Amino acid sequence: MGIDDKFDAKADELKGKAKEAAGRATDDPDLEAEGRGEQVKGNLKQAAEKVKDAFKR
Repeated sequence: MGIDDKFDAKADELKGKAKEAAGRATDDPDLEAEGRGEQVKGNLKQAAEKVKDAFKR
């Protein structure tokens, strides 16, 4: 995985934060939960990238 994958992971995290905030603002618990899920997905991708980078050294 390269720079594109790192960018996608960060994009998932930021998109999730935006959805969570929108869900909270509109009192939509489904949208809020979807946003939290996307944040977790992005965070897991970022963690995997960090592990891969550590093994490259």
